[in-house]
Amino acid sequence: MPKNTNIRSVLIIGSGPIVIGQACEFDYAGSQAARSIREEGIEVALINSNPATIMTDPINADHVYLLPLEKKSIVDILEKHIAMGRPIDAVLPTMGGQTALNLAIDCDKAGVWEKYNVKIIGVDIRAIETTEDREKFRLLMLQLGAGVCKGRTARSFLEGKEIAQEIGFPLVIRPSFTLGGTGGGFVNVPEDFDKALTHGLHASPVHEVLVEQSVMGWKEYELELLRDNNGNFIIICSIENFDPMGVHTGDSITVAPAMTLPDTLYQQMRDLAIRVMGGIGQFAGGCNIQFSVNPQTDEIIVIEVNPRVSRSSALASKATGYPIAKIAAKMAVGYNLDELINPITGTTSAFFEPAIDYVIVKVPRWNFDKFPGADRSLGLQMKSVGEAMGIGRNFQEALQKACQSLEIRRNGLGADGHELSDRDALTESLQHPSWNRIFHIYDAFKAGMSFRTIQQLTKIDPWFLHQIEELIELEREIEPYDLEDLPPELLRTAKQKGYADRQLAHLLGVKESKIYEYRQAHNIRRVYKCVDTCAAEFEAKTPYYYSTFNNQVPITTDHAEPVSDLPGNESIRSNRKKVVVLGSGPNRIGQGIEFDYSCVHGVLAAKEAGYETIMINCNPETVSTDPDIADKLYFEPVFWEHVHAIIQHEQPEGVIVQLGGQTALKMAEKLTRYGIKIIGTSWEALDLAEDRGHFSDMLRQLDIPYPKFGTVRESEAAIELSRELGFPLLVRPSYVLGGQSMKIVINENELEQHVMKILQDIPDNNILLDHFLENAIEAESDAICDGEDVYIIGIMEHIEPAGIHSGDSYALLPTFDLSENVVRQIEEYTRKIAVALKTVGLINIQFAIKDEKVYVIEANPRASRTVPFICKAYQEPYVNYATKVMLGDKKVKDFKFNPVKKGYAIKIPVFSFSKFPNVNKELGPEMKSTGEGIYFIDDLKDDFFQKIYSERNLYLSR
Repeated sequence: MPKNTNIRSVLIIGSGPIVIGQACEFDYAGSQAARSIREEGIEVALINSNPATIMTDPINADHVYLLPLEKKSIVDILEKHIAMGRPIDAVLPTMGGQTALNLAIDCDKAGVWEKYNVKIIGVDIRAIETTEDREKFRLLMLQLGAGVCKGRTARSFLEGKEIAQEIGFPLVIRPSFTLGGTGGGFVNVPEDFDKALTHGLHASPVHEVLVEQSVMGWKEYELELLRDNNGNFIIICSIENFDPMGVHTGDSITVAPAMTLPDTLYQQMRDLAIRVMGGIGQFAGGCNIQFSVNPQTDEIIVIEVNPRVSRSSALASKATGYPIAKIAAKMAVGYNLDELINPITGTTSAFFEPAIDYVIVKVPRWNFDKFPGADRSLGLQMKSVGEAMGIGRNFQEALQKACQSLEIRRNGLGADGHELSDRDALTESLQHPSWNRIFHIYDAFKAGMSFRTIQQLTKIDPWFLHQIEELIELEREIEPYDLEDLPPELLRTAKQKGYADRQLAHLLGVKESKIYEYRQAHNIRRVYKCVDTCAAEFEAKTPYYYSTFNNQVPITTDHAEPVSDLPGNESIRSNRKKVVVLGSGPNRIGQGIEFDYSCVHGVLAAKEAGYETIMINCNPETVSTDPDIADKLYFEPVFWEHVHAIIQHEQPEGVIVQLGGQTALKMAEKLTRYGIKIIGTSWEALDLAEDRGHFSDMLRQLDIPYPKFGTVRESEAAIELSRELGFPLLVRPSYVLGGQSMKIVINENELEQHVMKILQDIPDNNILLDHFLENAIEAESDAICDGEDVYIIGIMEHIEPAGIHSGDSYALLPTFDLSENVVRQIEEYTRKIAVALKTVGLINIQFAIKDEKVYVIEANPRASRTVPFICKAYQEPYVNYATKVMLGDKKVKDFKFNPVKKGYAIKIPVFSFSKFPNVNKELGPEMKSTGEGIYFIDDLKDDFFQKIYSERNLYLSR
């Protein structure tokens, strides 16, 4: 069936602010869907309250509504479009996660879609209700002949107790209509049941829970499918969870394709998936099905079905190169699979199942350090804040790359001196999974724990454990050698298994640079392979690459040929002038999707300025790693060795580091040292802004006030300095993002304790002590500078007093109660600092205001968290302008700035404390929010503003 010509306009519902369990994978899906539908000449309206995303950018949709995700907003949009004479014909709710689906269901129940003659596309509401209502789902599975866990739905405490008695322990509790496993958990003994049942009933919006048998320790698999209106199915990808049942799939290490799934079982799963998809409703689109397999009997049960784009869809899209959301959106407007072209090859049909000749490993990224006292154990409730993905020719290479991408001060899986050797601690960690269990499995093998013990404690499939054991065996083979007499073939084997030069340097007791020189001398170098969805059977049009070490490259001691000439290399360097944009790696608190927004706009602006654009990033959830965005995508760790190899191969004019947060900025010094040009503000200026002593000297020369401060490296000196500065003091390490390890202390005892903690967590770091300005007002400015002229894009005032991290505070754009005198000081200091730092591009400056005097707290000559917010509020593409300034393509005076200023925009911080019930929810200088929303008001009499203003001192702690 070709496109439905009755659909002239579509409303896409987004997923709202980022929370644990629903992150930027839905921004990616929504962005792809919007572009896909607009290609068909259909008008796209989009509602989402998240200002940090590309999804809510004017480049994506014809009408973007930054409104709260509630029924009233939907009705207002539908009314507005009728008044415009362009009524909305259809709504696509499958791209915005649980939030969008729940809103679509609410509107359906209230008769909104029927009243405004809007058709729901891409999903069947009854299918959603069937899959979310645990009891309906269980009964349907049994009807379809699919195995499910024994259990029933409880709608009351008493009913739950009766079911538990009937089935017996261990049990699992799964609340209906929740995301990321919220409220769920395992109950192994009757004594814990009452509390768990009460928690689950409260967590479910309909106060229902499924009480069922526990299949903890079974194997877990997922299939990602697409189905069209004719009932054609394709399996995009099989995904295997490295962790067995008992760990939420969002917190599991996952591997694609499934590694330990025999073909007979895969075919059974495939048949089951098609039967289940057919049984839950007749809709076209993406679907994710989770299975569990008993490792002893091979019995298969269906755990869950998501008849929509899910977290796994983003992973499957990046893993295979097959753009699931794009194709699902086309099918939602009427197309069938056999009528669409595969965008990767540009010639073959979309009605084919991807074949991949490499391995994908996804490792989640957690932020437990932001939640002291949090339960760090992994279970049914998702707790990770992001994820990194590695691509390799084998499991070991992909796993090492994923570990190198995490940015947790590890160089890969082990071989870096951070091993744990305490046997009791290892046993505890293996039995009770937490964020670092993968490292502890490696450590256990290294410490000599038996294979049988490790397997019994973890229940992880023996094949995966053998893969890690092999790494230890390889290291033992390498360690007796000196570098000079190490066989080159052995080094190449280690590189093929994903070892970084830093890891090999650690094993051989030499500097990293020596390993690099040895590799170059022996021609052991990376080649780049294409992610093409068809295992190289057809030529791919999409330039999407990963690196590996190829056996066909001869080991020589003659000369190193260009990478383009090496056998097996598929990334050919062009003669165009090019620029590399460094991405921001996995999402975490303090560095989220707003940096991905900046990277995408940086790429698009560089394209407009005539550059070939090269994106380097390892986050499978984001738009920057969509192969459609940059001219070339390298899905590689943002890790020095990988970045340097790509730069050597591509020979760009330079590298943009100021858009990818701290991840990219950390590379600036090394890039400069290796003679690689930084596009925009120089490393020297970035370093000056971070070096508190030199920065304060600069402020003194400019006659700009700043809080009294000092720098120390040990606790004795800190106490001496505190007597000079006076309490309260703000204590923090230098060179961190998101206020990591920042604290306000009020006496010598607290000061000593916190300094010792910082030195333990981040050794050899300067520690800054600032006199804390109590009861001060905080504000920040963002500006674009070309080295001479400065344009201030926005000044935001925080509602809470100084002391709460800027990422955690409500803030208003423009300022709401600062005097003209104060605003004038902020503007003057912004201009002076931007020019003095020789800023080329963006800069963010934070201020504290006390008694009408403005103090500078810090300056960051880079894209900040607030830039996307200001772009959305003022409706101007400031990152585009700033990138063109960085490239020297334009000067500040070349732009005609015309911000839309009406009322105020409020930045609303959003937290995920519900995942950590025992954690102190007070706020301080260390950032804890996972996302943000935007809310527009006409004036300060607005009820919402009055409420948050009245509560501004409530949550300030230290």
